[in-house]
Amino acid sequence: MATVAGSRDLPNREVGGAAADQRAPVAMDDEWRRWIAENILLGNAPHSITAAMINAGFSSLEAEREIDLANSSPYLVGAERLANRLAKREWLIDTRRTLERLAPAQIERRQYLGSEEFFRDYYCVGRPVVMTGLMQDWPAMHKWNLDFLSQRYGEREVEIQGRRDSNAGYELDKARHQSKMRFGDFLRWIGSGVTSNDAYLTAYNGSYNRSALNELLGDIPGIPGYLDQRSAGAGFLWIGPQGTITPFHHDLTNNLLAQVVGRKRFVIASSAEISHVYNHEHCFSAVDMRRVDLRAHPLMADVRFSEFELGPGEAVFLPVGWWHFVESLDFSISVSFTNFLWNNDFTETYPARTAF
Repeated sequence: MATVAGSRDLPNREVGGAAADQRAPVAMDDEWRRWIAENILLGNAPHSITAAMINAGFSSLEAEREIDLANSSPYLVGAERLANRLAKREWLIDTRRTLERLAPAQIERRQYLGSEEFFRDYYCVGRPVVMTGLMQDWPAMHKWNLDFLSQRYGEREVEIQGRRDSNAGYELDKARHQSKMRFGDFLRWIGSGVTSNDAYLTAYNGSYNRSALNELLGDIPGIPGYLDQRSAGAGFLWIGPQGTITPFHHDLTNNLLAQVVGRKRFVIASSAEISHVYNHEHCFSAVDMRRVDLRAHPLMADVRFSEFELGPGEAVFLPVGWWHFVESLDFSISVSFTNFLWNNDFTETYPARTAF
């Protein structure tokens, strides 16, 4: 019998003799009708749906009648047409996925990549690349360290993402994890050699920290030819100890992440892998990339990943929609940018309902 999918669990049933005959009758209701419609739209054969319903306690006559009523409903016909359109879009994505796999998975590293070449070969086609030579004139590259930041800005109050270890969904619940502390105390904790994911100063804290650490923005003058230089102070700070994690997700814009201090490990996958990465809510995957459980997430076995380290003076272009997991290998400071010279506004058409 084909697998019959649905969010409603089928009732347990004892098999054989009086126990089977004495089971409580099952009543047809709207939840069961929704279940029937869902399985028809999933392409399950009528006989497999009927068999599952009989096994749940319906008579064959009632099961067949309800399936016939569902198939004759104009509502279901409309839903089937929508499902057909979505299936064609899925086909196009899978075709793109197949074609992408004809090329090597390794992410290119380029030195002094010119603006026009970057735009043509990477930005327009949504292709990631690691670049060097873009940050050599940044004062941050020779100034930023624990002593400098503590002496200059230690008394400032900053906002961080705290108590992350208490909640597996800390990224989806970002607002609950905002907290404020002295920057010096935060840096002292990092400087103790701790390995932790419990506290991280991230882009989500950018609005508050742009004021608190405003002078630091002068040390990251941007990247002419790539970024809009009129957007002063457009960078977002990421500061944390070894062990900080950004879980597997995609962004809603193209991003450029520049590494100033320390190293980060990236595991990335194409946007065309979306049907295999268990995108359960908003832009996040349900998969913990630190220990992928293929029994719970078997489709992940067929995802093609690229892995690389990003060190000081290197920047990575992460195209919109590309999935990425990031882990700090050292005390790390990064700056991310979205203020490209070219169109980078893709949020208006993003789905309003984000439970997938």
